[in-house]
Parts: sequence; structure tokens; C-alpha cells
Amino acid sequence: MLTGTSNFSGSIFSNPDGIMTHNTNPKIRDYTAEFFGTGQPLSREKREELILRYAPLVKYVAGRLAMKLPPHVMPDDLISAGVIGLMDAIEKFDPAKRIRFKTYAEFRIRGAMLDELRSMDWVPRSVRKKASELEKTFEKLQKDLGRPPEDEELAKAMGLSMEKYYQLLDKTRNISFLDIDVIRKRMPDSSDDDLFDLIADDGESDPFVRMNLQEVKEILVNSIKALPEKERLVVSLYYYEQLTMREIGEIMGYTESRISQMHTKAMLKLRADLASIGDEHRGRLLT
Repeated sequence: MLTGTSNFSGSIFSNPDGIMTHNTNPKIRDYTAEFFGTGQPLSREKREELILRYAPLVKYVAGRLAMKLPPHVMPDDLISAGVIGLMDAIEKFDPAKRIRFKTYAEFRIRGAMLDELRSMDWVPRSVRKKASELEKTFEKLQKDLGRPPEDEELAKAMGLSMEKYYQLLDKTRNISFLDIDVIRKRMPDSSDDDLFDLIADDGESDPFVRMNLQEVKEILVNSIKALPEKERLVVSLYYYEQLTMREIGEIMGYTESRISQMHTKAMLKLRADLASIGDEHRGRLLT
């Protein structure tokens, strides 16, 4: 786990009681022109000032991610990773690409936190194994049936009662959100000026790689559109409006557990569709 920025992050990101609160989305200005308008490298003082100005954004992103994670994942670790992501954003930001620094910084902050979560391997092996089995069963049934399987069909194929099946959906929800966030990190659904993912990734200049990323984006967008209305709404509120499962349940009139199950089912469908890309490309290489 990260410790190098713990003192620094703790001093500017914690409230007086040291408790992370459920904060609202901070209204942070974009400082692209003010800090990068001259085209000259930032001084040490300017870098520190910019970090302080974006401290609320780091805390906000960490807080939203922490709500989706088990209690043993410490928000301070996410904050430390976010600070490093912010520093990385300041170092690598190129105003010539006509990207707002605020947008680029949030991208780097969130990406650094997701990388930290992956390095922590915070999901128990038994749950990860069950999640893998569930995903493979879903993919197989979808291919065999020519459509996404119903809950009863999936439960039967796995030899589970409906009660055990729904419990499994609840247990595996914390795995699926991370994968879809990685996809969004590479292909955010926003305006052309914000599609910096293909140019901000170091060394990512291969046109064939870019074509493949565009293909992934198109499949993902079409898959989301094809989801049942309620699952599509859950995905939208969870990933794009950044609401928690509990908040979505209050809006839609369902329990938090039921929203979790809808979310997991949606992720199984999206991941099964994305897996088709790998199958297609392997088929092309063999022909």
C-alpha cells in the first residue's frame, strides 16, 4: 500500500476529526489558462498551489470509490494514490492538446486509485473464483441461447437455488465495478475535446491499437443500449451520475441488495459482449 504521501494527504484531505465524510461533488474551477497558459514549466510553488486547489477533487473521488468497496479498504490509501495521480497529471499535462486540465486531472486521479486497488488484490480468492465461474457460465449460455440468459437459467446451469444465486450476485458486485471503470478510463463517453484517452496514454500511437479501442467503445455503447431498461438505468446512475447503490435504490424503489443484483447482471452482459472482441481477433489470426 502507498505510504509516501500519507502525511501530506492527511493534512489537507481530512476533517478535524480525521473522518472522511459523504461529500458532494466539489465545484472546482478549471485552471488550465491560469497555470498552463504561458506554455512554461510550472515552478515548485505553482505545482504545490495547484495540488492544494485540487485537493477537494481527490477527496471526492476517493470517497465515491470507497462507498463501493468493503470496509477493510482504507480511504487514506485511495487518497495517497490520488495525490500521486494528480502529481502525474501536472507533470504530463499538455495544453496544446486542447484538453481541460480539470478533466485530465480527474482521469489521472481516478486511474491511479484503480491501479492501487488492483495492486492490493482486495477481493478474496474464493469470491474471485466464483465470479469467474459465473462469468464463464453467462458467456456460454449467451452463445448457446443467442440471447442473455434469464436468472433461472443461469442459476440452474450453476447448480444453485435462486436464493444462493442472488447471494452470489451480491458477493461479486465489488469485482465487476472495477473492470468497467477501467474501460471507462480508456474510453470516456464525452465530447471530442475530452476524449484524451487515446493520446494521453504513453506510447499509445499504434493506429491498430486505436482502431481496436474504438471497436471496444462501440460494442460497449451498443451493449449498454441493449440492456433492459432498469439495468441500463442502474448503470447510468452508478457510473455516470456517481450515485451509490443505496441512493439508486431510493430513487427506483428497490432495496440496495436488489440494485446490486441488477448491477451485477448488467456487468455480466457487458463483459460477455466485450469478450467477443477477443474471440473475433483470435479467429482472425488463425485464418
